[in-house]
Amino acid sequence: MERLPLDTEVLSRSAAESGFFTAVEVVESTGSTNADLVARAADSTADRIVLIAETQERGRGRHDRQWVSPPRAQLAMSVLVRVRGIDPAVLGWLPLLTGIAVVDAVRADTGVKAVLKWPNDVLVDGRKLAGILAEVAAVGDDPAVVVGIGVNVSLTEAELPVPHATSLSLAGAGEVDRTGLVRAVLREFADRFATWEAAGWDISALAAAYRDRCATIGAQVRAELPGGDVMTGMATGIDEYGRLLIGDRAVSAGDVTHLRAEY
Repeated sequence: MERLPLDTEVLSRSAAESGFFTAVEVVESTGSTNADLVARAADSTADRIVLIAETQERGRGRHDRQWVSPPRAQLAMSVLVRVRGIDPAVLGWLPLLTGIAVVDAVRADTGVKAVLKWPNDVLVDGRKLAGILAEVAAVGDDPAVVVGIGVNVSLTEAELPVPHATSLSLAGAGEVDRTGLVRAVLREFADRFATWEAAGWDISALAAAYRDRCATIGAQVRAELPGGDVMTGMATGIDEYGRLLIGDRAVSAGDVTHLRAEY
């Protein structure tokens, strides 16, 4: 299978034209794009930078889970943004915003009917297409957050990291132009972030958009919580802090499994 490299010239030009991103950088290989940008966040001038790797050697998901993929078979990228003047209580909405951006970009660019699973996994027909990991990289007057995005593009069944994963190719998208998909994701992210910032970090519109795309709401779920507790029940909504409501209890972190999902 021929897997073409990303078009760095097109992506650099798109960054310049966006008026939002200061740079889009592509490297052939790195340990972790998130770790690289977290380190760069110590420079207070670093902002709105995108780093993409054709392959990651030590990619990380939630709970420090490791994952790798063949070169050029995924999108593996991270975005460093400063969130000036935000209430820390709503900072958890940034990875959820990123999930919305990925879902909308996938739908628009490939026609694949992606949905969200709380908090920020992207599913197609119940299988995981993409994951998102946000890390606070710097605190202070201009806090910085690095958001990592991993999207399975051309992985075959034999190359999937886990049986419940999928890829755009397996979902029927055909041959996907990864450069075009990167541009779509970044465009959606920039639009959502700029709108949220202009609204003074009010989450009303963002929350409505998230709920509209979230397949967890209305599903029977099983949540494995930090500390080993397990909850099962109906996911009834998302509260103002981005927490999942199972019955009348809010869950801020945990591994959620859909026992019966409404797609």
